[in-house]
Amino acid sequence: MEMQAAEAARRWLADQGISQVRDGWVSDERPDELLTANQVAHSWAGDVFAEDLDAADQVRLAFGLLDLLDEYWVTCEIRFADEGAEGPLPADVLWDGYRQRLEADRDVEAVTYSLWVDWFEDHTTSATAFAEVLGHDIDRVVADRSEGLLRRARRVLECSGPVRWPVKEPTYRTAARLPALHPALFRGLRGSFHDVYGDLEPAAALALLDQLDLPTNTQHLAELRHVLASGHKNHHRSPGAWDDAVRSCS
Repeated sequence: MEMQAAEAARRWLADQGISQVRDGWVSDERPDELLTANQVAHSWAGDVFAEDLDAADQVRLAFGLLDLLDEYWVTCEIRFADEGAEGPLPADVLWDGYRQRLEADRDVEAVTYSLWVDWFEDHTTSATAFAEVLGHDIDRVVADRSEGLLRRARRVLECSGPVRWPVKEPTYRTAARLPALHPALFRGLRGSFHDVYGDLEPAAALALLDQLDLPTNTQHLAELRHVLASGHKNHHRSPGAWDDAVRSCS
């Protein structure tokens, strides 16, 4: 399906006079000027939402551009359209687009970065976004254990630091039932402490951390346990706490 979406986006770009060459992209207007994927994204991704298509097909086309260009800026244009005068975008198509790509067996850094810094850091959207990409499905993930679902769960857990603790704690607790998710859950807890907008409750986070089956030499495990046991909620609110933990655990 992603390949079909990417090919639809390629045809759409061709209609705009943009085509791919060996080392990048060129426009019909300036065939001697090589464009990067990032330049193409900045110049044309927003135009998708001016196309004479229904909103669902606009979103699908935008995700096809994301598949084709692999540029974070495409996700920014999707977010702008969702918040814009014609928004919100159809939620089922929007979040299905994210879920499909989070399950894909390839690098999806643009997608996870978008979740982390845009949808999860914004507390007006983080609860809905987290529920749509993982929270609603965590029981199925634990029961099904298919590779695609596990990939999605790992990726979401790892970038979920900014999500408010009451929103994500039930999902974290369910994820803890599956050892295959323990390393990703650890990284989620670590991000919940270290991220600028990270959020956790120290006692509850420590209780969860102690349930995880992790190698004893896991990097930063002892330090994270130390700061949580000391009651610290966030690295940036207790700037010396991590250094104290490093000294104590060395």
